[in-house]
Amino acid sequence: STVGHFASIDSLHRGVDALASLPGLRSLVHRQAHDAFVSNRDRNLFFGVHRTWEDAADAANRFGRAGYDNADSAQLYDLRVRMDPHDYPSLYWISRSLDEGMKGVFDVGGAIGIKFIAFREHLRRHGDLSWLVHDVPAMAQHGREAARRRGDENQLCFSEHFEDGEGKDILLASGVLQYLPRTLGELLTTYRRLPRRIVINTAAVHPEHEFFTVNSLGTAFCPYR
Repeated sequence: STVGHFASIDSLHRGVDALASLPGLRSLVHRQAHDAFVSNRDRNLFFGVHRTWEDAADAANRFGRAGYDNADSAQLYDLRVRMDPHDYPSLYWISRSLDEGMKGVFDVGGAIGIKFIAFREHLRRHGDLSWLVHDVPAMAQHGREAARRRGDENQLCFSEHFEDGEGKDILLASGVLQYLPRTLGELLTTYRRLPRRIVINTAAVHPEHEFFTVNSLGTAFCPYR
């Protein structure tokens, strides 16, 4: 049965974890995991647990190049523009918000505008839609260049500054909250006018507590909430 199948997998995982915790194997497993993490080039990996964002940022810098603000990381999304199943709730709420008369999307951490491109056909009836992406300078510059080549620059714009999103009715945060050194609530305290609707997609959560780790993108290492 399916239940029995998952139970056997859980049992196997517990057995492997128990073996890995043996004194003679613990250092070997840790060293192999560390080496695989540092040498990663094409997977999405995580390593370590840290108490604060600053501790995780220090660890990321020790591993090598840190953060998304570089040309290699900016180009990661050139071939990743697509609709995923987890995107449909975001598309629904954005579409509904625009139908209700809200204007403008502020896309925090939107990379090169991947959600604008993925959602564009579904939102085509909103010809006056303005979409502002906030991201690091290298990502924003790469996004501007790509938008000009596609002819999207009238609707899709980019900014390196969170404060430029004030006044937009819809704030979209898709897969980004875990990469921010400050929480979204802390960032929004700088606004005099809050967004009318906030749409959050693919956020990393834990049922009991907050902790920080380091994410290997293959091109750089990022602290991760």
